[in-house]
Amino acid sequence: MNVRTPAVRLGLLPAGIALALAPTFASAQEAQGATDLDRIEVTGSRIRGASMETQQPILTLSREGLEKQGFTSVADVLQNLTSAGSPAISRADALSSGENVGGYYVDLRNLGASRTLVLMNGKRLGATTSGLQDLSQIPMSAVERIEVLKDGASAIYGSDAIAGVVNVITRKRFDGAEASVTYGQYGQGDGDTSTYSFTMGSEGERGGVTLSAEYSKQDPVWAKNRWFSRDGALGPNSTADDWSPISQNGTWCDPRVWGTCLGRPQGQPQPEWMTLNPGGDPTNPADYHVLTPAEYANANQQMMVQTGIERKSVYINGNYDFTDSITFNADLLYNQRTTDQQIAGYPYQSQSFDTPLSGDSAFSPLPGTDVEFRRRLWEVPRTTRNDLKTLRFAPTISGYFDFAGKTWDWDVGALWNRNELTKSGHGDMSLIASQQALGSSFINADGVAQCGTAAAPVPLTACRPWNPLLPYGVAGEGSLANPDLQNFLFPIYTDTGVTKTTSFTANLSGSLMDLPAGELGIAVGYEHRKEQGSFVPDAFRQSGQSTGLPSTTTSGEYSLNEAYLELNVPILADMAFAKELTFNAATRYSDYSNFGDTLNSKFGLVWRPIDELLVRATYAEGFRAPTISDMYGGEDGSFERYTDPCSVRVAGSVAGNAACTAAGVPADYLQIGSGGVPCSTWPCATPDQFISGSNPNLKPETSTSKTAGIVWSPRWVQGLDISLDWYRYEIKDMIIADSVDRILRDCYVLGNSARCAGITRAADGHISALRYGTANLGQMMTEGYDLGVKYRLPELAIGQFSIDWQTSYLSKYDEQAQNSAGQNITDGRVSEAGLFRVRSNVGVNWERGDFAVSYTARYYSGMRESCIDLGSQWCDLPDHNSNGESDPLRKTGSNTFHDVQVSWKAPWDATIALGANNVFDHRGPLMYSAPNSSFGYYGGFDIGRFLYMKYTQRF
Repeated sequence: MNVRTPAVRLGLLPAGIALALAPTFASAQEAQGATDLDRIEVTGSRIRGASMETQQPILTLSREGLEKQGFTSVADVLQNLTSAGSPAISRADALSSGENVGGYYVDLRNLGASRTLVLMNGKRLGATTSGLQDLSQIPMSAVERIEVLKDGASAIYGSDAIAGVVNVITRKRFDGAEASVTYGQYGQGDGDTSTYSFTMGSEGERGGVTLSAEYSKQDPVWAKNRWFSRDGALGPNSTADDWSPISQNGTWCDPRVWGTCLGRPQGQPQPEWMTLNPGGDPTNPADYHVLTPAEYANANQQMMVQTGIERKSVYINGNYDFTDSITFNADLLYNQRTTDQQIAGYPYQSQSFDTPLSGDSAFSPLPGTDVEFRRRLWEVPRTTRNDLKTLRFAPTISGYFDFAGKTWDWDVGALWNRNELTKSGHGDMSLIASQQALGSSFINADGVAQCGTAAAPVPLTACRPWNPLLPYGVAGEGSLANPDLQNFLFPIYTDTGVTKTTSFTANLSGSLMDLPAGELGIAVGYEHRKEQGSFVPDAFRQSGQSTGLPSTTTSGEYSLNEAYLELNVPILADMAFAKELTFNAATRYSDYSNFGDTLNSKFGLVWRPIDELLVRATYAEGFRAPTISDMYGGEDGSFERYTDPCSVRVAGSVAGNAACTAAGVPADYLQIGSGGVPCSTWPCATPDQFISGSNPNLKPETSTSKTAGIVWSPRWVQGLDISLDWYRYEIKDMIIADSVDRILRDCYVLGNSARCAGITRAADGHISALRYGTANLGQMMTEGYDLGVKYRLPELAIGQFSIDWQTSYLSKYDEQAQNSAGQNITDGRVSEAGLFRVRSNVGVNWERGDFAVSYTARYYSGMRESCIDLGSQWCDLPDHNSNGESDPLRKTGSNTFHDVQVSWKAPWDATIALGANNVFDHRGPLMYSAPNSSFGYYGGFDIGRFLYMKYTQRF
């Protein structure tokens, strides 16, 4: 028997913790029936040994279990785990931008996706320059199983393994062929999802080849087709007053009446913005009326509430036994992932770019006088296509040898992973072109608007005049609906990025000696790794000559050398109240080219007082190295959502205090949002771009994690396994982007004048510019419990039942903060959206003959969020206090989503399955803070009933 093949390793896993935690329905008795447990390697340890998988909380997802779920990607499966946090960038984040958009990431323990290490067959996935590892690279058809280590493991795997490790094990030595088709859509008739996969392989006496190809496409879902997003930011509670005053009808401000139209101090009369009457003449000032809220723009009508994605993957594994003791194995993966986004046309404001409608324009309502205008570019929504190509090659030579009566395992491997990103955007206007299009123009002899003057015309091939005051849907010269004008104003912007991971590894494990309680296991190893990455925005973005967010180039590289040592020491065995007592210790030395060296260790203890009860505990040190983007990133512009503490009507307002007054903010100031209109909800989007950047002086994050738990399999209840694990993580020197809210609090609430240096305010008091970056800011601590109950009932006349109940309880999630007196406090965040106090999945499976039914209930406890407005009807806890300070809250109830699948094994060696996720079409609550989303709905919740069908044919 070759115990090194993953298929054999899976079959040899004992009942213990793996079956107590794994959300599959494999038989505990079958696993306990395996007898040959030599040299098994599991995620979390480099030592091959029979008891290693019981020393720490490991969750295993088998292929059989994956097939009983209605998910088509590895990321969706992992996001459904109760220990998983909010998605780093959910498909509901339509407004997200940058290199990472379009990827699928996993976040264990809510510690951030960059603090969860993802492996494929024990080797790292390629990462973006921000350190995020995209799970969409891995085709579902190639997955044999997924192992999730819910514990820190930097001593074993190095940087990033702070929250835990996800190891995706692929299929090898597959013999035969298998084709599968999955099709599904939401009950609303949208979000069509189709997946086609084909796997074939051949196995001989000394080796085998497996090929798996997969094509998957998920259509986008539009915000206008969902109840929580179609009407605006407040869902069904939205009114036209909540929409954007930058209308697709176009508006202008009469300088003869108002002088300056933006930045007028509050308390003074605010300008009226005029829009064209139906059928009116845009050059006649008398044909305009004051814009009303009914004519505002509901941007959600043009936005995706769930982005579209298309994936094409080919995975090949080949392995060959050169001898009985030496094996060659190689993985080759090619993946192409395309993600499509769309958001509403840009809200163009001429004063933001110093591009007024010229008084010499053929369309000016005031000939000879420049006028400021606003116009939502409704005819040309902003679209982005992210195309990521991944090429991965991972060869390994492994084997074993006998020395002094002991068997030693060794392997030498390499990894080359290249991610190549092309990001194409359309819908942002060229400011060079708009300045020309809004400049001098005339109507030529053919009745066509032309740039220049009649005496000095500019050819139509070089310039097209634009009339921003002509409303959407109204034909006429200068209409933005003109394809030629669109081609002139809206170029295609292309950003490019490349990241490369190169590593070489060598590992040796075996037994040093026999101790009275068993073998003293040891593993040693070395790794050299190099990370290279660049992200180059389009020249327009770098120059700032477009309405798009400005960005500059990110480029850098670093290398490291690491060595580790791991020992597994059996202390007692087969004694009264000590059937097993084992101690494990590991340490890893890492030397980085960009910041220096670090040493991290881990310790574990396993005690089995009786056969059916196991007690375990671990203590681990961890670290996360600064990424290429952290240290060598360019500067990026963004329109941030924040709460200005100098504003009235917001929770924690300090309006009128010395710091606000010194900044020139009126005591009755009300925060200004997009379009220069006072905010009505918070956090509120700024009308001006802020700039953020990197920090070359960052140092690594450090962490400690502790776990303790029990696994109980009572002998008098066959098939029952119960596990309970406690965990606690503490992170220091966290690498995070300094936030606008943090800066404003430090400056105006805490009175730290040094933090005010980057803030610029306009005459009316609103923040017109702000510059900030990444830093080692603060600390955090999280603590909680995982409970797993698994029971396979005795087979009954009506069939075989299995129950799997997995629950995560979050008792603490605290971040370091300061109160208004400048004192350090802890900010408890449990029950914020994504930080659920309780997440629980209950699965029931029934099988009889060729038929099976799987049912799962996914439970999320209630959420809370800060009140959007102290005077609103939704602020149900306006008097709530936290750490002695006012902290008005809004609370929502719990939510449960139900999934069901019915399957039949056909006589022609096929399986047919019909299923529904969120079968009762449950709706989550409105969340006005828009967590993990661009809309008032938590981005991790189902957005409708999803119906699907699967057909799998084996040959």
